[in-house]
Amino acid sequence: MNTSPDRPEPLLRLDEVAAALAGLRTEISEEEPLQAVLQRLAETAVKGIADADAVSVTLLEDDGARTAATTEEAVIDIDRDQYTTGRGPALHSARTRQPVRAAVREDEERWPEFVKAAQDSGVQAYLSVPLLLDGASENDDELLGALNVYSRTASAFDPFDERLMQLFTGAASAAISNARRWHHARQRVRHLEIALTSRAEIDQAKGVLMAVHGITADEAFARLVEQSQRQNTKLREVAHELLQSVRRRG
Repeated sequence: MNTSPDRPEPLLRLDEVAAALAGLRTEISEEEPLQAVLQRLAETAVKGIADADAVSVTLLEDDGARTAATTEEAVIDIDRDQYTTGRGPALHSARTRQPVRAAVREDEERWPEFVKAAQDSGVQAYLSVPLLLDGASENDDELLGALNVYSRTASAFDPFDERLMQLFTGAASAAISNARRWHHARQRVRHLEIALTSRAEIDQAKGVLMAVHGITADEAFARLVEQSQRQNTKLREVAHELLQSVRRRG
């Protein structure tokens, strides 16, 4: 960390975090996948928080918690033990929506599995803060998981660091919103492409039936619908199979 006789140490830490967040805003694109956003968030946090040796991002999903990004492979095991046992600082912070900070040795009775995994990796202190997606009001905020900072220095982290981490989670909320919009836009484009391709194949299949059976477009479409219902298959799949059959015979 840079030092200056003119600025107190907390202000220097704030300067470094502000610079890190400015870089994060510059580097994150609105067209960036969520995984890339979370990885960039973790890498920025580990550089901006004093005594941080590793950072991970815990996401809570329908099938359970998972580590979506990390700056060091060793902490994946620490996170995984929490998910397996259902307890530990990352999960506690997420569930209570409050920061959790302590020296590892202080939690041996409360979270023995976490403490063992942390000590096996040389981790002596941790700070976990909830990762929330801003809603219309504080009560509407969506819980995503937690941002976890690990240190091999037992005296690491203090209340000031908690406040700094909340700056990171605020920036993460905006970045995650952008990533979700980008993902949803890609999904809509993909669905439109599928719909257009399906429409083209259905029209081709109608043309084949009209030519073979000498029937109208409406009659050809009715036959496709009837076969779709009889086979309990989507209309586009019936059309696709008909065209493939014609091609094979040809």
